[in-house]
Parts: sequence; structure tokens; C-alpha cells
Amino acid sequence: MTDEHFLSEKEITEFINDLDKNNNDLIEYDEVEFKLDQVHKEIAPEAKPHNLHYKNRDDKQRHAFLRSMIGTDKNQISRDDFANIARGWKVPSMEPDKKAEDEHKEFMKEMGIGRKLRAFWSVRGPEVIFTGFVVAMQIAFGTWQCVKYVTQMQYRHALGWGVVMAKTSAGILYPTLFFLILSMSRYVSTFARKSYYLSRFINWDLSQSFHIIISCVAIGFASLHAIGHLTGSFLYGSRPAQQEYVAALLGPDAVPKPYRSYISTLPGWSGITALGLFYILALLSMPVVRKKSYEIFQLGHLLMFPIIGLLCAHGTAALLQFPMLGYWLAFPTLVVLIERGTRIVNGFLHMPAKIEILDAETVAITVTVPNYRWWPYKAGQYVFIQVPKISMFQWHPFTVSTCIGNEMQVHIKTDGDWTGQLRELAKDGPQQIQIGVDGPFGAPAQRFYDFDQAIVLGSGIGVTPFSGILADMQARDEHLHTHGHSDTNSESNEKGPVGYRKGRFRRVDFHWIVKDRTHLLWFSDFLNKVSRSASTHENDPQPHLDVNIYTHVTQKRKNLSTHIYRFLLECHRTEEHPASPLTGLLNKTHFGRPDLAKIMDDHYESMLEWYKDMGEKGIHIKKRKVGVFFCGAPPIGYELADRCQILTRRAREDKSYIEYHFMMEVFG
Repeated sequence: MTDEHFLSEKEITEFINDLDKNNNDLIEYDEVEFKLDQVHKEIAPEAKPHNLHYKNRDDKQRHAFLRSMIGTDKNQISRDDFANIARGWKVPSMEPDKKAEDEHKEFMKEMGIGRKLRAFWSVRGPEVIFTGFVVAMQIAFGTWQCVKYVTQMQYRHALGWGVVMAKTSAGILYPTLFFLILSMSRYVSTFARKSYYLSRFINWDLSQSFHIIISCVAIGFASLHAIGHLTGSFLYGSRPAQQEYVAALLGPDAVPKPYRSYISTLPGWSGITALGLFYILALLSMPVVRKKSYEIFQLGHLLMFPIIGLLCAHGTAALLQFPMLGYWLAFPTLVVLIERGTRIVNGFLHMPAKIEILDAETVAITVTVPNYRWWPYKAGQYVFIQVPKISMFQWHPFTVSTCIGNEMQVHIKTDGDWTGQLRELAKDGPQQIQIGVDGPFGAPAQRFYDFDQAIVLGSGIGVTPFSGILADMQARDEHLHTHGHSDTNSESNEKGPVGYRKGRFRRVDFHWIVKDRTHLLWFSDFLNKVSRSASTHENDPQPHLDVNIYTHVTQKRKNLSTHIYRFLLECHRTEEHPASPLTGLLNKTHFGRPDLAKIMDDHYESMLEWYKDMGEKGIHIKKRKVGVFFCGAPPIGYELADRCQILTRRAREDKSYIEYHFMMEVFG
């Protein structure tokens, strides 16, 4: 565990020198206030309501903060007295923060090869295995086709080198097109998420990036396939000298066969048309097009259906071999057709919903899900929402924030064209609208409810699925305290132990890592709501839920005075204004990289104490599993995965048998 280091004497002297601009060996009130104004201009140029320099905020709060800094009602204080006050602040030194990255590198350096491989497997292993499996299939089928058309001379005599190039590319395209179409399915990701082992090998949360990459691979090899035929086999096979070999290969009725005859055959024109449509689809999928018109992007993807039809027809003539492509495309196409067909039907089965504006950046949609919907809805999953008043064609994914019984709610950040139009619908107050809902679909947080105890570390927008789960748990905890029992329908929808069922206790340590303080703003209202709810019930004799929220700002401030003021502003709280005047959060924000060793060790010690207390009360808990969910940079994941293994091994030695299960999550 890392020792905490506070400001050194050198740093305190440097800070005082920065304040004492007139060099009179006194720290004056005006100097402290002037520096506060400078810091505010740097860290909060656009004042928010929680900031001390907000135009409508009472100056008494600002002066109270300044007086707490100077430590006296007088307007000046000696340098020595001010230095003593500064030592009492216990501001973390900037030096350990500078060493944090080096400590992480040193930890990774000390890991043995076995531990490194195990950590790598926990974070990247399934992704590598799946990618390797896809590439291996591409190589296998490409090699098979290449060897076949190189070694059997009748093909080369009739059609030349082009047929080898074209058929090798076709072999690679068989598995490529299979996974390309399959990656469009949301059902596959939902199904994979239901199985722990399957989800570890097929991480379909990466399907969007995988879909883009494999689409580029597909259009590349499709182009090579076309080049091989159009500039190779068709030209070579149309020569008069090759007609004898063409007749032997394709039959005597196939000759004479000029270049135009190759193009006019079903394989010829269907392949060229499919490739042309593929290029059009690719152009309509460019980021600039999607950003300018999402409807054009979605309508462009409808070209996939005529493309698939043309590809199935492409090989039906069986000129050179058994038509395989249609069999490769059948299953994924069927899955996508069912999925898209369901979405079309849901687009006409509208549900009444209420839309309301929550704050300057967020709207909420609340809908009662009809009983005829087959799939249970859970917080942390996501749904596609269509609003006919805006567009019949646009479907946008949003995380389910809460779901109690049949009542589901989503929170939407209005930072785009479509969401801006959505906000306009509720500008005059809460409104009743009709919406289409497609889903639910699996999300990174889907396995969260398998654990009674959980640690969540997320960076940036990666916490979105977990924010939905926190909101859901908080709402259910409030429901339980209000009504005295949980919702039967809701709890029956969940697998595994749940904190609000049968008096079970659930603890969640929620760590949110952001680069800059301003990134906390869009999430601050929700975090404060959860914090207030948790503090309201913290003294309950039989608590059901314990949520501990920690926020970490990793952006480094090179200026020492900014570093100190930022820390003091974060710590400044009053009964009248319990939220931080820096972040607006009720919970304390930590500056710098999260100390993973301290986080994990403290959690383990607290778990030991809690299980001991439960044992003394006669409650013996056999399943002691802690889910550690991480969504962020892989290097941090490597260390976190290794620390989970260390604590699990330590628990076996201590006979406490607590198991820490690392879950690398992907969201984006």
C-alpha cells in the first residue's frame, strides 16, 4: 500500500513565494483572493452554479473559503504562521503524483512471465483468440482455394493466372462475409453475454469496430476477386488459343466465348453489380455522411440485402466448383433478417411514453413495457428507440437507466441533432409521446447482477452501462424502503444473488476515472442523487445496499498553486452547501491516478471484517465472489487483473475464500 505524502517544505515555500507578490513577508487576504481568481480562470473559465465565482452565488461563501485558507479574521498573516496553516491542510504532494506512472511500470516490470500472460489473457486474451480464429479460417479457406487452382492445370490452361487470384480471394471471402453479416446482429451479443465462457471468447461488445475492420477486409478481397476475373481470367479465357481448354473446362457449348460473354453471364453481372453496390454502401457509411445525415447512413445499409441476394446468385451456375457462398451467408442473413424484421414490426407497435427535461443537458423517457414483450428488461442493457414525430427511420441506442416491474426509464444526453429535436418536444413541460422500442440487447454490465459485491472502475463514457445499474439499484432500494418489499416481477428477471431480495446485502464500490474535472458535470446530478440515497439509509439496522462512490481526475496540474487551490476547493464543504465548489459532487474527488493497490487491499480488509460480523450474527455466506468490472485502458487492466489473482490467492491462504473475478468490459 502506498504511503500518503503531503506537501514538502520546499513546496510550501514555493507556494508562499507565489502568493507574496509584494515581498513584504506577509500573506495578505487580497493576495490569496487574487490567486483564487487566477485559478478559477484556469480550471473553471465558465462558472457553473456550484462554483464560488458563479455570478448568482453569495459572496459570503467565497469569503468563508478565503478565511478558511488564511486562518484568521485579520487581513494579513506572517509567512511562518501561514506555513503552519498550510501544513495542517494535508495537501498531497505533487511529487508522488509524478511517480505514480513509474510505480505502475515498476509493478508491471516485477511481474513474472506467468503473471503477465495471465493478466494479458484476462484483458486481451478472448479478443486475440477470436481474431486469431477468424484469421485462421480466412487463411485456411484461402489456401485451400489457392492450392486447388494452382495444382489443377485445367483451370490455369483455360483461364490463366487470374482464376488463381480470384478464387483465392473468394476462399478468404467465405468466412469474411459470414462474420461481416453476423457482426451486425445484436441478438448474438445478447446471447453471448448470457454465458460466462462464451462471452469470454466471443467479446461481441467489440462488434462495431470489428464490423468496420472486417468490412474493409471484405471490400478489399472482393476487389481483388473482381480484378482477378476482369483483368485476368476473362481476358485470358477469351483468347482464341484458349478456346480448346475453355471447352474442356466449361463444355463444348461454352465456346467460342468472347470477353462480353463472361460479363453477361449470371456470375459476371451479379458479381459486378454486387461490388458496385458494396462500394456505394461503403461511401454512405463514411463518418462524414453519418454525421451529416444519419438517415442516409441507415438507408444506405439497406443495400446489404440486394448485395446478399446477388452474392447468393453469383455462384449458383457452379461453373468451376460447388456453389458454397450461399451456404456461408444463409445463417447470419437469417439472423439479421429476423432482427431487422422485428425492428420494423416494433416501429409500428408504438408505446405511450412520457418525456421530460431533467436539466440543461438531459431528458428522460419513461415507458411502461407491455406484457406481450418476450424479453425481460434490465438496467445496464440498452434499447433502440424510435420517435415517429422526429423520424420513422432513425433508431438510436440508449442505456436502460432503471427498470422496476414494467416501468422502464432511459436518460438521454441532448448533444446531437436528433437528441436536440427530442428535447424540443418537452420544452413546454412533460409531454406524452409515442415511441418504438427495439430490444433489450446485451451490454457490458449484463453480468453485474451475478455478484453481491462489486468493484467498478470505468473511465469516461465507459461508465454509462454501470450508471444505469446504479440508478436501478438506488431506485429499487428506495422502493424497498418505501413499500417494505421488492418488486416480484423485477427480481424474477434477474439471475444470481441480488441485494434487494430476501434481505440480501449488496455493496458496490464505484470508481469513475476522468481526465478533466469538467467531464464530471454531466454525471454529477446522478451521482449526488445516489449519494443522498445512500446517506439516508446508512444507519438502517438491516441495510440492503451500500454504494461507495469515488471519482478520480487524472489531469495533472503543473502549477503548484493551482494544485493546492484545487485540492482546498474540493475539500471545502458547509452544511448549507455540502457539494464541492469545484466539482459539484457530494462525494470527494481524488486527483491523480487511482491507487489500485490501496483500492483493492482496502476492499479486501473491509470484506474480511464484514464476513466476520456476519458470522458472529449467525449468518454464514458460502459464495464469496466479488466482481471487478473494468472499462478503460488495457495497461491499467493488466495490473487490476493481476491484483485480483493476488487477492484470491491471499484469501485461500487466509481461509476466507473470497474470490475476485476480473471482468474486462468494452463500451463505445
